[in-house]
Amino acid sequence: MMYFLWGKKIILFAFVRFWSTRGYAWLISQRFGKFRNVNNVAKFACLNASLAWLTSTECIMAASLDESVEDTKDDLKKDQGSEEDEPAEEPREPRIRETPEDIKLDAIVNTLAFHPKQDIFAAGDIDGDIYVYSYSCTEGESKELWSSGHHLKSCREVAFSHDGQKLFSVSKDKSVHLMDVEGGKLVTRIAKAHSVPINALLLVDENVLATGDDGGTLKVWDMRKGTSFMDLKHHDDYISGIAIDQAKRMLLTSSGDGTMGVFNIKRRRFELLSEFQSGDLTSVAIMKRGKKVVCGSSEGTMYIFNWNGFGATSDRFAVKAESVDCIVPITDSILCAASMDGVIRAINLLPNRVLGCIGQHVGEPIEQIARSRDSRFLASCAHDQMIKFWDISSLRDMTVSDYRKRKKKDGNLKSLSKKAYGGGDDFFSGLMEETEAKQEEKEEDEGDSDSDSD
Repeated sequence: MMYFLWGKKIILFAFVRFWSTRGYAWLISQRFGKFRNVNNVAKFACLNASLAWLTSTECIMAASLDESVEDTKDDLKKDQGSEEDEPAEEPREPRIRETPEDIKLDAIVNTLAFHPKQDIFAAGDIDGDIYVYSYSCTEGESKELWSSGHHLKSCREVAFSHDGQKLFSVSKDKSVHLMDVEGGKLVTRIAKAHSVPINALLLVDENVLATGDDGGTLKVWDMRKGTSFMDLKHHDDYISGIAIDQAKRMLLTSSGDGTMGVFNIKRRRFELLSEFQSGDLTSVAIMKRGKKVVCGSSEGTMYIFNWNGFGATSDRFAVKAESVDCIVPITDSILCAASMDGVIRAINLLPNRVLGCIGQHVGEPIEQIARSRDSRFLASCAHDQMIKFWDISSLRDMTVSDYRKRKKKDGNLKSLSKKAYGGGDDFFSGLMEETEAKQEEKEEDEGDSDSDSD
C-alpha cells in the first residue's frame, strides 16, 4: 500500500513538473527569444521529469531502507527478549575421576618422584629432559608446570628435597643437578660427579646426598660444599638402589653383582657385603618397622634379610614374574613391585603373598613406580612413554591372615583397582569372586567338621 501511494505521488509530481517546465520555457521564449521550438521545450520538460522521477525513486528506496532497518531492530529486540526469557544453560561441571589422567610423553620415562607437600610430580626421560607436572582427579586440570633440558644424556633418577623446594637429579652424563622447584632454574651442577654414568640416587637429608654409579661406586655428598665425603667401591657391578634406616645411620645398596652392601654413614665406612644371589639385585627397601630388608631380583625372586643379619637371607619368595625391578613400600607389610612383564603387583611380606594386580602397562617393561605423599596413588612409567596413575588407597586397610587359601585354577591375579585387568570392566567379576569366597568358606567348614569328628 505504501509503495502504491508513493507511485501515485511520483506520477503526479512528474506530470506537474513536465507542464510547469513547458510553460516556464514558453514564457522564457517569449521574453528572451529562446526555446521557440516547441520540440526543444518538450525535450527540456521530459529531462526535468526524468530527474524528478529519479529523485523520487531515491526517496522511496531510502524510506524503504529506513523501514527495513527499523523492522530489523524490532525483530532483534523481540529475539533478545525471548532469549532473556529462556533460562541460560548451566556450564557442565568437570568430571571427577578416581585417579589423575594418564600422561603421554615424547620419550621413554626412566624415573618418577612425588612432591612431599603438594600435588606435583617430576619425571625424567631418556633424552635427559625433566618435566614437572601438577596432577588432579578433576578432568583436564593436570598440566605441565615446567620442563628442563639441562642434562646432556638420559636422566636416571629424580628426588625432591624434604621441604619440597629443591629437585635433585642424576644422569648418564655423570652429573648431579640441583634445581629450584618453583621455576626449574638450575641452582647447582656437579659436572663430573662420577667417572662413569650415575644410576642411583637417595636424599639422606636437606644437605646430604648419596649416589651410586654403573661401576659399583657409592658416593655421599655434602651439597653445601659440592664435594663428597664418602667415596667407596665394593661392588663389582652397577648400583641399582639405595635405602637408609630411620636413624640415618646405615646405608644399604643393591647391586647388579647379586650382593647387598652395608655402609655406616655416621662413621663413614664400609661394613659388609651379603652373600651372592643367583641374579642381579635390582632394588632394596626396608620393611616391618626396620626389622626386615627386602631386595628384588632380575629373576623374579624377592630376598628377605633380617636387620643386623645382612650376611645371609632369612627368607626368599618367588613372585612368579619375569623380574622384580622396582619395589615401593606402602605399609609395614605390603609393598608394590613392578616387573618387566608390565604388571604391578601388591605383595605382602610374612606371610608372603601376592595379593593381586594394581595395574599394568600391556607388554611394556616398567622402569619405575612411585607413591604419592598421601599414599593414595601409585604412579608408574614404562617403555610405552606413558605415566599412569593407580588407586592404592585400599591397600592401607588390607590385612592378610596366615591361612593359605587354595589357589585359583586359572592362575590370574586378583584385580585390586578398577583400571587393572578384570576390575570394573567385567560385570560378573565381583559375582564370581563372591561365589569363590563362599565355596572356600564351605570347604573350610567341611574340613573343620571332619577334623572334629576324628
